[in-house]
Amino acid sequence: MSTDYALANRKVLSKVRQFVRRQSVGRFWAMACTYVLLLAGAIAVTIPFVWMVSSSLKKQSQLVTFPPMWIPNPILWKNYVEAMTILPFGTFVLNTLKITFGATIGALISSSLVAYSFARLRWRGRDTVFFLLLLTMMLPSQITMIPRFVVFARLGWVNTFLPLIVPAWFAGPFNVFLIRQFFMTLSPEMDDAARIDGAGILGIYWRIMLPLSKPVLATVALFAFRNRWNAFIGPLIYLHDYKKFTAAIGLRYFVTFTTVDYSLEMAASTCMTIPVLLVFFFGQRYFIQGIVFTGVKG
Repeated sequence: MSTDYALANRKVLSKVRQFVRRQSVGRFWAMACTYVLLLAGAIAVTIPFVWMVSSSLKKQSQLVTFPPMWIPNPILWKNYVEAMTILPFGTFVLNTLKITFGATIGALISSSLVAYSFARLRWRGRDTVFFLLLLTMMLPSQITMIPRFVVFARLGWVNTFLPLIVPAWFAGPFNVFLIRQFFMTLSPEMDDAARIDGAGILGIYWRIMLPLSKPVLATVALFAFRNRWNAFIGPLIYLHDYKKFTAAIGLRYFVTFTTVDYSLEMAASTCMTIPVLLVFFFGQRYFIQGIVFTGVKG
């Protein structure tokens, strides 16, 4: 009897080992396929950037050679110097920084206040207004482009930075949605404890909600910085003075003033891309956390 029991035990253990082995092999191949796909995607995304940097260090004649030359020979670092001096690119970058930082700060302050109202305050019609706010995300920006221009023209804001900064201080719906979703993940008991200690509505917002919301605030700041830094249509419509142009408009002028010297244009494009990469590099931890936590609770 004991022999039969031992044989049955061995068979069960053998089947368990085979099952575990199959599971391990399956997980290994699943992970391998996942990493291969991720690597392929990373390469596909990186190739245009690598080509841009490579082109920025080449002669103009080397850009049209076939097969393509990935490693410049010789490496022309002077392309960057010429690209930054052939136009007042420093003025363009300074103008872009003014617009970008003004709009980013406005987006953070206004969107967090509105999101706090939707997430924590109880008032009649709150959910309906939030639903209407989300509906505005379905409107393409081209629909409101002409009415907004008419309003800003009557205000006398054309050829100033105000049309590019002031709208960010009125809480964009996407930013409100992100921050509101993050606020919903925070325990309401913290608000109650703060009220017991004498904190008011703005005190809870400033001392409780904002310090705990660094990930989503970093996410909104990154989106706002990127959108304003790369903006082309807005500055093209509202800015007419050459000294007020942004880097995006100045980049387009390389085609006119340098007889389409793509080496210089690629050098300027590389310089324009670096700030966005640096912002994402230093804030990627908060950015990833903000994207993850905004969908935890609705």
